[in-house]
Amino acid sequence: MNGAHNEAWITHGGTRHQIRNSLYISLNMLTLKDPFSLLNSNHGSFWYRKMYMETRRHFISGDNLTKTSLLQGFHSLGPLGKELKKNLVTQWWNSIVLYREEVLAIDTLYHIPLQAHASKNPLVTICSESWKSHLQGKDCTQDKPVPLLENTIRQNGVLREDLLYGALQQYVSCLDLMNKKLPFGLAEIGKCFNPIPDKNVGKKVSSIGEQTLASLTWFSSAKTASQWRDYWLRHRLQWWQKFAQSPSSFSTSDHQDDQGRKVSEIQYRFPWGKEPIESLCSKDDSTLLQMHPGNNTQLHGRDGRKSVIPYVLWVSGNLERGLLAYLSDALQLSETSRQTKDLRRQVLKFHPALTPFKVAVDMVKGPAMELRLVCQGMASELRENGISVWPGYSETSHVPLEKLFTRYDEMGILFTALVSESTLENGLLQLRNRDTTLKETMHVSKVRHFLEQYITAAKNL
Repeated sequence: MNGAHNEAWITHGGTRHQIRNSLYISLNMLTLKDPFSLLNSNHGSFWYRKMYMETRRHFISGDNLTKTSLLQGFHSLGPLGKELKKNLVTQWWNSIVLYREEVLAIDTLYHIPLQAHASKNPLVTICSESWKSHLQGKDCTQDKPVPLLENTIRQNGVLREDLLYGALQQYVSCLDLMNKKLPFGLAEIGKCFNPIPDKNVGKKVSSIGEQTLASLTWFSSAKTASQWRDYWLRHRLQWWQKFAQSPSSFSTSDHQDDQGRKVSEIQYRFPWGKEPIESLCSKDDSTLLQMHPGNNTQLHGRDGRKSVIPYVLWVSGNLERGLLAYLSDALQLSETSRQTKDLRRQVLKFHPALTPFKVAVDMVKGPAMELRLVCQGMASELRENGISVWPGYSETSHVPLEKLFTRYDEMGILFTALVSESTLENGLLQLRNRDTTLKETMHVSKVRHFLEQYITAAKNL
């Protein structure tokens, strides 16, 4: 094995693959030579226009974007995509953790024991120097490399594909923290990894997908487990629908897993069909008994006057898919229109709580230095009060207003504040609404209060 010290090996299904620089890898092996191959479906044109908008405005980044690569997590996020995801994470956290006294936050390890991994082909990371030392050691004979590799895997563990193991592992200590009282939940948001098989070479891994999962593991008595399942399914569906322009695009579906347990999925209707965004899986008390064998008494919690080993409800949402769903939902395109003018005028109508930037601060023609100082002062005040600002005033070249509004509409920016010479004279500026395109004259000192009220009202809808 020749290479730099920052190389490592990843093993999947008995096959080793060399990686470089980082544990969190994306092997660039999915090739899309013809971008119009995205059009190979009844909804192709619709899908392609969505992708054009999302990459053009720096929500999604990647050279080989396809439907499959996006769903598998084989892509990066640009600056606006990162802000959108941050807002989605915040809203999930507020809904599940911040406003609930019976939910605790945890943060667990990326590596889990091999025997705890549900997949038959887990992902393993091996340090190249450690593996090299094994191969060069005195004990490494011709028949030893495979046993050495297996032993290394057992010692190092495997990369997690979900967050359930970590929550089950912390159940006992968190139960004590809750004074043994049921029900309660453990919440976590974290990176997980999934192999993406190459269809051309069977089960061999061609790349590794990354996904950010938002997980709630809920512990309740067997008597109330069904009621809590109905509650969380209803709550989660309503939460996803709350931020959507078309709430009916989110729906639920039930099926049984390979062990006969009931699984509910919250799905989003993409242009090509429905895809799961979040799942709810019901498990009985055997889940905890298998996780903590040998001492059943430590698993008992109090449900009223009874002492019981709880059932488990596992809620797991894929935030990358959720982001894709809201991108698709926000961009309302007409499939029948083929005019390029319509394409330029599309608007990303994100919910105010999710939109990456609440306001763009910009200026029209006039004394540039004085206008820019006003813009900078207003932007600083807004940021200090938690309102995200796009600094349009930093643009050095003049852009016509219509093109400016088109750009900000495609970025999903809620309001555009236009500073002019009038602002220097009397403090008045124009505030344009993304959704109505109407402009309102407002004093610069009232902009912050107006935006705060608008955003708060939208969150409470």
